[in-house]
This record gives sequence, structure tokens and C-alpha cells, in this order.
Amino acid sequence: MSTRKSIWLVIFLHVYLVLASDSDPLQDFCIPRSEFSSIFVSCKNSSLVTIEDFVYSGIKSPGEFSKTGFSSIPVSVSVFPGLNTLGMSFVRADFEPGSINVPHYHPRATETAFVLEGKIYSGFVDSRNRVFAKVIEKGEVMVFPKGLIHFQMNIGDSRATILGSFNSQNPGIVKIASAVFGSEIEEEILIKAFGLNKKELAKLKKFLHTS
Repeated sequence: MSTRKSIWLVIFLHVYLVLASDSDPLQDFCIPRSEFSSIFVSCKNSSLVTIEDFVYSGIKSPGEFSKTGFSSIPVSVSVFPGLNTLGMSFVRADFEPGSINVPHYHPRATETAFVLEGKIYSGFVDSRNRVFAKVIEKGEVMVFPKGLIHFQMNIGDSRATILGSFNSQNPGIVKIASAVFGSEIEEEILIKAFGLNKKELAKLKKFLHTS
């Protein structure tokens, strides 16, 4: 391949990646004909679509709480077909006093977090390792830029609830500790990267597996 062609290929790939996002819908809505399983789905005939396709009742109450006192109910097109092709999804998160939403990020979406109840210490870390965090209370909203690590902790004396929304119907989630210590990364790499010994590493993996 010539140098000129290589340059144009690099430019094309760069532009493609910069512009990549949930595509704009080409019609008013697209309710999947069957259970959502891929991005290539056929739509119901519009005459068969009803108001029930656009209403979801699954977040009226908290979900099941973990041992650490945190509960989340993600709402995507897989459970709410009316979201299909609209470029959005959301989550209900509930916190017992002192519980946390562990550091994580969403590779395909920016998130806004609206506090429904309680007081939440909430923040994110930018690419220069600066932490932007403060306590947000009922009625306040915080935004977490796409791809940046963020976290939350209930610092109040009662249960707290957040409604998070995403500008993607499939934002994805990567929990930092689980991705690093709960995956199949070679142990020798983790031991050298974090200054751990094998006993400490085993303890961390056991904690993540049971929490």
C-alpha cells in the first residue's frame, strides 16, 4: 500500500471513530418484533404497536440489594423495547446508608445522575487523575462524561435513590476492580503492577467473588 493511501486510510478511520455513536432513528420508533438480541432487528408493523410498548413499570421499587447494601436496576432495550433506536437507557440505583456504587465507567455513554432521595457523595476522575466530587442531594443532578471512572456513596442516615440516564441504548459498564482482579489477567502481571504478593492477590479475588 502506498504512503498516500495509508495516510488516507488513517484519516478515514480517525473520522469514523470520532463520529461513531448511536445512530439517529430513520422512523418515529422501532418496537422489536421479537426479543431484542442484536442491533439487526426487525420492527413491528406500526399498526400493532400500542401505548404499552412505551411504558415500563419495573423500577417502581428497589431491586435486590447486595451484601454491601447496593441495588441497581438497569433499563435497556432488552427489558423495555420502546427504547429501541432512541439512543438512551437508564438505571435505578438504591443505596443503604454507607453503601457504595463501586468505581466504574461506561465505554459508550455519558451519564446523568438525578438524586431522588438522600445524600450521595458522587464524583469522577478525569484523564489527568483529577477527582471532581461533592455531596449531591435530593433534586440535584451530576453528569459523568463518557468513558470516565465515577463512583457514589450514601453518606446519609437513610436510604438514598438515584435515577441515572445514558445517551446510548447500550452504554456498557466496566467495574474497575472486577475487570482487573476478577478477569483472567495473568497473576504475575497483577502482582508486579500493584506490588502485591500471591496471598494478597488471592484475598482480593476472593473478596470480589463473594461481594
